[in-house]
Amino acid sequence: QVQVVESGGGLVQAGGSLRLSCAASGRTFSSYAMAWFRQAPGKARDFVAAISWGGVNTYYADSVKGRFTISRDNTKNTVYLQMNSLKPEDTAVYYCAADPRVSEVTTGRGDYWGQGTQVTVSS
Repeated sequence: QVQVVESGGGLVQAGGSLRLSCAASGRTFSSYAMAWFRQAPGKARDFVAAISWGGVNTYYADSVKGRFTISRDNTKNTVYLQMNSLKPEDTAVYYCAADPRVSEVTTGRGDYWGQGTQVTVSS
């Protein structure tokens, strides 16, 4: 069983940075691919970034490529999303997801989800 809890969201001015954290419980954390999704008010949930179980392979949505960086520290059971050069369109609730299969977590079918953390970017 894996449980995930997101943190680090908040209000930031356009051009600023935030670092989101997803803390996971469970001894099998290192065997799971992890991903970040976001959902803006009135819109569908969108894929943001993903990372393989070993941290070697990363994946990004075109909208965040070059600005966001996903990483993980398996010794701390934590995945991070460093967000730089934030734009108002990045405003959303950000969710962390986990699944043994990369194909599942990147398509929004992960087995485990956090409660989300709000990111608001002012113009």
